[in-house]
Amino acid sequence: MSTVTRTPVQQETSFAGRRRLRGLAWLMVRQHRAALIACTAATVIGAAWIIHERGTMLDSLHAAGWPAKPVDTLDPDMVQRLDRSFSDVARYIGYLPLLFGVFIGAPLISADQEHGTARLVSTQSVPRLRWLLWKLGFTLGLVLMTTGVLGALFGWWWRAVRPALSSTWLDGTVFDNSLPVLTALVLFTTTLGILIGALVRRAVAAMTVTFFVTAASLLVADYFRNRLATPRRVAFPLDGAHPAVLTDAVQVDQWVGTASGKVYGWGTCVNDAAPEACRAKLGIVNSVWDYFGYDQMATLQWTAAGLLVGAGVIFVALAVLRTRRTGL
Repeated sequence: MSTVTRTPVQQETSFAGRRRLRGLAWLMVRQHRAALIACTAATVIGAAWIIHERGTMLDSLHAAGWPAKPVDTLDPDMVQRLDRSFSDVARYIGYLPLLFGVFIGAPLISADQEHGTARLVSTQSVPRLRWLLWKLGFTLGLVLMTTGVLGALFGWWWRAVRPALSSTWLDGTVFDNSLPVLTALVLFTTTLGILIGALVRRAVAAMTVTFFVTAASLLVADYFRNRLATPRRVAFPLDGAHPAVLTDAVQVDQWVGTASGKVYGWGTCVNDAAPEACRAKLGIVNSVWDYFGYDQMATLQWTAAGLLVGAGVIFVALAVLRTRRTGL
């Protein structure tokens, strides 16, 4: 009776066949497994949380008689509690741009340069550009996975209950935390952190700088949200009801105006001794609103996403150029 033995070459071939990840793919997963695990956990837990909160909110509203009953006729304590739960989830999702920029983007290249990993990889017959592209692709893939799932589910929740919420669709609570802006915003902050890391070349210093620069960038983004498109204008009688076009609209400015279309600041004649006579003298008969309609939400979001992604592409190009031209 003969015994079949496996040679070392056969064993090595069998093991290589079983291991699906090889080369740089295996290195990326091995080196960034903490980020991979954290992003996967955040996606799964966040998705479960959103689905649970959405179901709970809809059950509470339906039990109270909504949508047959208007929201303003429901128990205010219940509505406030539900609104607070929505804001809590939005607040945690709103941390993602800062977290990705500081803890994933900033140390991505700087940590490898500081610890010599980049120099080691470059001696293993791996072109520097290929190594960079793998790292960038892996990191941005994590961004797309996490923000794609959470942003889609958050928007799904908001669209189902938006009449019951105090936040308007142009608020950062909704606008920045749903697709496509959430993904674009996190891509922006992550690539910003990558560029800062490539410039600073020290992980802790890069993370510190990224924190402050990202926080300032988010404040600037809030300022420009109302300037992504041209608002519409509507005039209606000064003491009249709001027209139907203002349903689900977000007011961005308010004026008073004449029948001919001339506008004045909304406080005109308010502090005058005889406001009615003052308005009559100026011919003021209308309230004038500048607003964004709900149908403009998609345009505003895609415009913001395009600008953020465009800036991210520039950051990536500069980071690659900087890393390729400097010594490791």
